[in-house]
Order: sequence, then C-alpha cells, then structure tokens
Amino acid sequence: MDRARQVLTIEADAVLHLRETLDDGFARACRLMLACTGRVIVSGMGKSGHIARKIAATLASTGTPAFFVHPGEASHGDLGMVTAQDVFVALSNSGSTEELMTIVPLVKRVGAALIALTGNPESPLAQYADIHLYAGAQQEACPLNLAPTASTTAALALGDALAVALLEARGFGSEDFARSHPGGALGRRLLTHVGDIMRQGDDLPTCHPDTLFTDALLEISHKRMGMVAVLDDEGRVAGIFTDGDLRRVFAGQSPDLKHLTIGAVMTANPITIEAGALAVEAVRIMESRRITQILVTDSQRHLVGALHFHDLLAAKIV
Repeated sequence: MDRARQVLTIEADAVLHLRETLDDGFARACRLMLACTGRVIVSGMGKSGHIARKIAATLASTGTPAFFVHPGEASHGDLGMVTAQDVFVALSNSGSTEELMTIVPLVKRVGAALIALTGNPESPLAQYADIHLYAGAQQEACPLNLAPTASTTAALALGDALAVALLEARGFGSEDFARSHPGGALGRRLLTHVGDIMRQGDDLPTCHPDTLFTDALLEISHKRMGMVAVLDDEGRVAGIFTDGDLRRVFAGQSPDLKHLTIGAVMTANPITIEAGALAVEAVRIMESRRITQILVTDSQRHLVGALHFHDLLAAKIV
C-alpha cells in the first residue's frame, strides 16, 4: 500500500509539474495543428509508442484528424503516409530514440511540421523540432528509476491537454463527438431521430372519431401499441385513445358500448412530436408526461408515425 501511494504521488507530481513548465510553445503547437490542412501524425517507440497511439486516437475522436505511425514501420515504407501538409508529433522521453531519429530528417525533408514531446529539451529530437514541448518527469515511479512510468503519464496528460485545447478552439460539440462515435450510447442518443425508429404505415393503429368503441378496441389489440390514433377526414390527429383511457371508461358509469363511439371517450389534442426531432426529446416528453406512446405528426398535424416507449428501449435510446 505504501508503494502504491508513492507511485500515485510521483505520477501526480509529474503531471502537476507540467502545468508549471507549460509555455508559449503549447499555444504555438495548437495553432500549428489547427492550421494543418493534412493530418496530425503521432509516432513513438516502445512505451512512448503506446502513449502516441492513444494520443492519436483522442485527437481523432475530438475533431483533429490524426493517426499513429510506428517509427519502425515508417522506415520500411509507411513514411509514404507523411505529406508536406501534415504535422508530425514525435514522442520520446530521452529525445534520442534511434528509430525516430532515423525518420525525423526525412519527415523534415518532406516538408511536414515537427512537434516533439520529450523529457530532454537539449536532446537531438528537441533540437530538430519546429516546436518542443516538455513532457518528462523529474523521477520515474519505478524504484529503479528506469521503467517508463511517470514520464509516460506526463506525456499522456500533455497529449490530452492538446486534444482538449484543440477541441475547444474548433468549437467541437457533443453532436460532433457523436458523429465520430456512432456505435456508442452517446451516438445513438444524439444522432437518432424520431423518424428513424417510429412505427408507420400499416403498423399504425388508426380510426375515425365516429368509429364504434368496440371496433377501435379491435384495432388497438391488432396493432399492439396500447393505443389508437383518432384522425379526422383529412388525416389530422383529432385525439388518441390509450389503455389508460380504457380503464377510465370502465371506472365510470357503465357505458352503452353498442352505440359508444371512440370520439366520445378519446383524449382530444394529444401531445405530438415531429419526425425530425431527436429521439431523446421523445424520451423527455414521455417521461415528463408519464405516457408510454406518442404520435408523430407533420407541421399540419397529419399523422406520419407513432412511438411506443418500447421502441426507444429497443433502439437503446433509453
């Protein structure tokens, strides 16, 4: 437990130390990456390579087109991915990693801008770079002071700082984030519209106000939505009749079911939503109104679809 606390303290101190050493080079690096018309290419060897891969992934998912290139593979053909329009970000704690130093002159020759993240401002890589950012640690958490631990944590944190600063500068919002994460929960919530999941056509339970109550019940039973939309002669929503309305009918005086029409017991002017609305808005309305179905209409209140809360559950919006 003592060793664990010591490791966490050392790594936390390394990150906090970066806050004190941050200088105008960070802002210049951000401006360079913002102005990039190509891609941000991140590279590193060994443990720094793992951090570089994560930084590239974070940049890509927050609005800065980026990818990782292994320096060893770059020496055997992958350097062809680098163009004069790119920004090349090289990670090396020592600043003298052989595999990186082999390709850096060629990166510069191509014309790509070079940003170096190292723990040694006097290193060859730092001197080669257009912009150098200190990303080292005064002490590794490893008791031998050998295994990359605090230094990789510091580099990772600095990479996150770059990504978030760029995100903010680009005005990258939650909807932009969702577009790059369509398979995730946030993507489903922010990209799915009512029209994508609503029931429509023959699946919609509908009737007219003068439809007999008993016939309307058959429509409700057949379509399995727990409701029927009541439409006027022009297909506009006049009302809705739900399972809750059914309970209220039988909770009152015994109705004359033989002559009762659905128009006499429907809920008039029900809550509706348009197909272009986000599905999460349907969730909000249904939860606040404590309803399990909502009708989907156009701007003239013509019925175009309907949603049951189960549809939202099936689409994993809830």
